[in-house]
Amino acid sequence: MAESTQDAVAPIKVGVIADQTGPLSFVGLANANVARMVIDELNADGGLLGRPVVLVLEDSATDDAVAAAKAAKLVGRDQVDVVFGGIYSSTRQAIKGPVVVEGETLYIYPEQYEGQESDPLIFCTGPVPAQQVDPLIPWLMRETGAKTFYLPSADYIWPHVLNGRVKEVVAANGGSIVGEEYFPLDHTDYRETVEKITASGADAVFNTIVPPGLTPFFAELYESGFTRRGGQLVCTYFDENFLNMVPAVHVEGLYGCLDYYQAVPDPFSRQLLEQYDTLYPGDAKFTGGSACSGLYRGLRLWAAAVTEAGSLTQEDVIAALDHARIDESPGGPAAMAPGQHHLRLNMYIAQARSGRFEIVEDLGAIDPQEGLVKTPALTG
Repeated sequence: MAESTQDAVAPIKVGVIADQTGPLSFVGLANANVARMVIDELNADGGLLGRPVVLVLEDSATDDAVAAAKAAKLVGRDQVDVVFGGIYSSTRQAIKGPVVVEGETLYIYPEQYEGQESDPLIFCTGPVPAQQVDPLIPWLMRETGAKTFYLPSADYIWPHVLNGRVKEVVAANGGSIVGEEYFPLDHTDYRETVEKITASGADAVFNTIVPPGLTPFFAELYESGFTRRGGQLVCTYFDENFLNMVPAVHVEGLYGCLDYYQAVPDPFSRQLLEQYDTLYPGDAKFTGGSACSGLYRGLRLWAAAVTEAGSLTQEDVIAALDHARIDESPGGPAAMAPGQHHLRLNMYIAQARSGRFEIVEDLGAIDPQEGLVKTPALTG
């Protein structure tokens, strides 16, 4: 749908949904900060298409029903031009209904996740299994000798799909899965699970338990002596914000694989972190696994696509976004893999040491290897 003359002088509205309260508030507050920072920068540079950019920020309260209601408000009442946000994959699905299916509005999902999202109106700006599991598991098995894995998991789409990929990669590299369990998101008693992990003799625990169960699980596992016996901890979403949630000793030695860590030496990444910390001092850190890096690059890529398109006509913005790239982004350059609606990203393996993440392997740029998105003619 082409823009009217009146539209061409109106503010551009960007909707952002962030979990600013509830169990993921430490993540959502950081995401809200990133959105404010980038929108302020865009306006300081003259806005987009000569128009000011207005941030419409909503709190999803770590509740999928709330996220869906806020998404409906953004597209229905606020009539935003694009929607960003969501951490849990279940939240992405809750946002997708009112924004994409009903509202036919462009949606950019910024979090690392299980992959396989394929819709002409959705772009994903965080890493996927081909960029996390595929390089990390063989490296871990090679470097540590781990052969047997236990998979304690939250019971929703991301852990189920991600664990499927973990099982394939472990088996392909001569290992085996010795346990796999799923728990409600609010489950917090993991004594029995830790006993099973101990009895299994697992070399490694690949964790997809999420807050609020995360802290009690790691506490119980630490008290069992798992890591003191040489067990390996693996969690692909763990970043500096999550390190702040638990005693450092409980996750000492934990391995992760993300598109960005604060220790990445790239000059732009260092400059960006310093800028963020100056603007927003406190516990809500700029990190990778908490979607800050994906949200930053998502906003920047969308702005570049709008600029190239020369308008907010959705079909033109999508066409430009399909090949968009930015040379400066957290962790290094980022570029859309044409047709896939996912990004080619620099990836890093890091290990938690004394309450900080240290880069142990720079994997370079990795393709998302997602399927091609079918792009039927869009309406609206």
